[in-house]
Amino acid sequence: MSYFITIEGPEGSGKTTVIKAITEQLQKHKVVVTTREPGGIKISEDIRTILLDEANAMDYRTEALLFAASRRQHLVEKVLPALKRGEIVICDRFIDSSLAYQGYARGIGMDEIRAINEFAIEGKYPDLTLYLKVSAHTGLQRIKDNSRETNRLDKEAISFHESVVAGYDKLAQAFPERIKVVDAEQSVDKVVEESMKWINQLLN
Repeated sequence: MSYFITIEGPEGSGKTTVIKAITEQLQKHKVVVTTREPGGIKISEDIRTILLDEANAMDYRTEALLFAASRRQHLVEKVLPALKRGEIVICDRFIDSSLAYQGYARGIGMDEIRAINEFAIEGKYPDLTLYLKVSAHTGLQRIKDNSRETNRLDKEAISFHESVVAGYDKLAQAFPERIKVVDAEQSVDKVVEESMKWINQLLN
């Protein structure tokens, strides 16, 4: 049986590390496809480059529309075919990122962002979303400590990143059946263990 699982969280929440660990565990018994947003396929990776380039100052609504366009192509070209084959898809970010970043933190409005993304995804929400919750300060400090290459969104003020966390918190409160909060301030092993608990609950 196929499942669509998304991993969400602010910058520096450890999504990449957690996805790698849970994929290694799941691949022992299941066929797993890992992917990311924006990206995952050529068109969406091209849009990602535009979105994250620090040289590109852009209108907030343009930003939101580009994310939605990337999401649509990625969904129809990669996610849905994998689900049709009966595979598990683990995606680094999906619609909740747009709701938290553009809808809440950018101040466009969650209802407005949900509307353009509903058009893009045609009601295809994840079966499970893991929200790796970490404070804006901790997340940004991790990026600095790990010498990760920064992008346009990383350079936003701390207040923006705090708003992203607040946006995710609102989503988790609104959709508790789908969105499960994982304390990402813990050790990596603990975060992976807690994430696998929710995934196994879904699979079983």
